[in-house]
Amino acid sequence: MTEQDDWEREFDHKWASSAEHKEPSARARMLAARWRENPPDPAPFRAAPGPVPSRRASWISTAVVLGCVAGLIVLLGYLQMRAPY
Repeated sequence: MTEQDDWEREFDHKWASSAEHKEPSARARMLAARWRENPPDPAPFRAAPGPVPSRRASWISTAVVLGCVAGLIVLLGYLQMRAPY
C-alpha cells in the first residue's frame, strides 16, 4: 500500500459520518454527570432587561473625548509654532 492510501483510509470522513453510534464530547459527558448529581436551576430563555442607561451619559462622554482631542490638536499646533527652526 502506498502512503496516499494510508492517508485516505485514516481520514475517511464519509465513513466516520455514517457511524450509527456517535459518542458525545468530553464536555457533554462532564456536564451530564454534573447535572445528574446537581441539576441546574431553570432559567428563562432571555433574561429580563436591565435598566436602560440614560442618553445624556453617552453625549457627555462623547463631548469629553472630542474636547480632549481638540485640546491636544491645539496644544500640538501651539508647540509647533513656538519651536525654533
